[in-house]
Amino acid sequence: MRQQVTIDQLVTDPAAQLELTIRAGRENMDRAIFVPRIQKPGLAMAGYREQLHENRVLVLGGTEVEFMACVTEAERGMAVETMLASDPACFIITRGLEPPTPLRVACEDNEIPLMVSTLVSSELITRITKYLGQQLSPRTSVHGVLLDVLGIGILLLGKSGIGKSEAALDLIVRGHRLVADDIVDIQQQGNDYVYGSGSSIIKHHMEIRGLGIINIKDLFGISAVRELKKIELVIELSLWEEHKEYDRLGLDEEIYEVLDVRIPMLRVPVRPGRNVATLIEVAARNQLLKLQGHNSAQVFQEELNRAIAEARPRNFDMDPIE
Repeated sequence: MRQQVTIDQLVTDPAAQLELTIRAGRENMDRAIFVPRIQKPGLAMAGYREQLHENRVLVLGGTEVEFMACVTEAERGMAVETMLASDPACFIITRGLEPPTPLRVACEDNEIPLMVSTLVSSELITRITKYLGQQLSPRTSVHGVLLDVLGIGILLLGKSGIGKSEAALDLIVRGHRLVADDIVDIQQQGNDYVYGSGSSIIKHHMEIRGLGIINIKDLFGISAVRELKKIELVIELSLWEEHKEYDRLGLDEEIYEVLDVRIPMLRVPVRPGRNVATLIEVAARNQLLKLQGHNSAQVFQEELNRAIAEARPRNFDMDPIE
């Protein structure tokens, strides 16, 4: 489903922090925004409409308001007509300035929301771009556990009952942090990164078979949880299969793809006697080394190949057989 933000969200959502008041078009506040980019009208106010894109938030600052105050009535009408031709999602006047009357009247007639913000243009553009980018970015959800282990965001995957939550609880006891359990909401930010968070209903809670639902924040304190974390490593837990071949050197690099972002992935077999929490913690430490340019498995392989290449057959002196 295509993400969207309504004009009413811009006004009422405290996270937006846009300091908006509605001046016209109040009847159409459910008008939707689909793209995270805003636009300033610029040359469109002089009749050049080619640069304007549809469904954008049009931001007018002091320069634009002063321009409309200085030109003739016909030129003001042309400026308003050109801006409306792009079918904007809404208009925002910055610095608390009074909207030009022709623009306000046109917005009322066409039911296009017109708002005023007390912020200066640069600050408003920064805030609204960040907010729209977060709200309109691609999203998905997966069944798993997301942890912050030594600063590395680790997504644990595996079949139900494999022990993901128990391993996560062991890591939390060691001082690492929970981001989400059971349902992980994933959001793309930029082209190469995805961030995970917990569902709003079960945030900070875990289900442990035999114990039931526990609240990690209440049990271990605020330092044991975090709201959002970039996913940098995926670990899939699976039952140990006796006759299955597993990677023993760490040279096989697998990839987990989510929202078109490729993330390193490890498959860890689980059986009695294996300390899964310790394995996950070591995997996080090893990932930190890789991010610093040191791959232990590759270094070992290179040293082994070098030793084999340098090896020479030995000649033994043997007494003749009598």
